[in-house]
Amino acid sequence: MLIIGEAVIDDEVAHASFCCDLANCKGACCTLEGGRGAPLEDDEVLEIEKAYPIVKQYLDEKNISAIEESGLVDGSPGDFATTCINDRACVFTYLDGGVAKCSFERAYLNGDLDWRKPISCHLFPLRVRRFGTDAIRYEQISECASGRDRGEASDIKLHDFLREPLIRKFGRQWYESFVLSCKNKMNHH
Repeated sequence: MLIIGEAVIDDEVAHASFCCDLANCKGACCTLEGGRGAPLEDDEVLEIEKAYPIVKQYLDEKNISAIEESGLVDGSPGDFATTCINDRACVFTYLDGGVAKCSFERAYLNGDLDWRKPISCHLFPLRVRRFGTDAIRYEQISECASGRDRGEASDIKLHDFLREPLIRKFGRQWYESFVLSCKNKMNHH
C-alpha cells in the first residue's frame, strides 16, 4: 500500500504502464455493462445540470429521450452516477467513427465549458472510493488490455498518463509525492 496524504493506493499502481488505445477499445469505459454510469461526486451533479444545454447538441435522439425519461443522473447524495441507456452506455456519450466519446469533454475542448468531465471518468482506470480516506484502486478490465499493452510498448506509466486528472483531484503537491513514492517502489523491486 502507498499512503499519500489522505489517500491509500494499491501497490500495483506504482508499476503499471497504461495509455488509452481508443482505436482498439472504442471507448469501452463509457459503455460498460453494469447498469450504472460514471460515479459522480455530489457537486458534479450541478456541473452536469449546467452543462447539459451546451452538450445536448452532440447527443443522439435516443440519448436525449433517455435523459427526458430517466433524468441526467441517478442515485442519491454520496451515491450519484450518470444515467445509462439499456444498462450500458452513459447518456452523455456520442459516437465518433465508431468510438464512444464524451460530450462534456468535446464541449470543454471546444472552449464551451470550463468543466471537463466527471473526475471518475477522467481518472479511469483508477477508481477512488471514499472510506474516511480516499482508497485508490486500479481497475484492470479486459476492455483496457490494449491500453495496458500500449503503455508497456511506449513505456508510459499509469501515474504519468493520469497526471492531469490526479492533479485535478488531489493537487500538485500530492501528485509529486505520489510519483516519488511510485519511483521508490519501482526501485525496490
